[in-house]
Amino acid sequence: MEDVISGESCGDLGRALCIITGASKGYGRTLAFQLSCLLKPGSVLLLVARTADQLNEVKEDIVTLYGGQNKLDVRCVQADLEKTEGVEKTLQAAKETSSSEMEHLLLINNAASLGDVSRFAQTFTDPAEVNRYLSLNVSAALSLTAGVLQAFPRRLGLRRTVVNISSLCALKPFPSWVLYCTGKAARDMMFRVLAEEEPDVRVLSYAPGPLDTDMQLQARRFSGDLTLRRSFCSMCSEGQLLSCRESGAKLMKLLLDDDFPSGAHLDFYEL
Repeated sequence: MEDVISGESCGDLGRALCIITGASKGYGRTLAFQLSCLLKPGSVLLLVARTADQLNEVKEDIVTLYGGQNKLDVRCVQADLEKTEGVEKTLQAAKETSSSEMEHLLLINNAASLGDVSRFAQTFTDPAEVNRYLSLNVSAALSLTAGVLQAFPRRLGLRRTVVNISSLCALKPFPSWVLYCTGKAARDMMFRVLAEEEPDVRVLSYAPGPLDTDMQLQARRFSGDLTLRRSFCSMCSEGQLLSCRESGAKLMKLLLDDDFPSGAHLDFYEL
């Protein structure tokens, strides 16, 4: 597990309710380990994903490493956020934590899917297919964030932070990635609006860079645009992909320093 832990952190994020979606593997798993180091005793770490077995493995590993010494309460929520029931189940689990006991509410909107990157925009003629994609990648993120902020309203002594795991694709069009680019762009704007509406909420869209994950493997195998596919393959062969730990460490520093402009889109390579 040493590959997912950043040991160079200083400071902490307070006694927090920390919710991470897509926490069972890849970047979400790494963030779960890194955040667990930064939470004060009495904190609750709520891990959300579709796969119960993988979630429980993450929980067991975190408890083994940190649970005893940090008195960290790690909870798992098996939920498919593409469905309304999954969002409601996650909200209900969050509400089981008393707001008055927490100093910090931290929501990491990490769950996402790549979508079908083998096809080009003019082939997406079925609205139901597009809506299914947007349900997980846009609608769920908005509904979960809104529900969590309602459940933990503004009060003296409670710091509230919402993180959107973004991408360069939120800003730049990638051929054959119409679903992914659309979803990421929509999420970025959604969280920019939230930052304008709720000035007391700290809002960050963090683009973690090209990560060495299963999603990147999908991109190399299935991207319909050959130039894009070759570019990803070259990045992999030349060792240019980032480890989840390396990228996550920069996000941890952003959260600890807490001096980013609320609503900002910040990229790994800009930091």
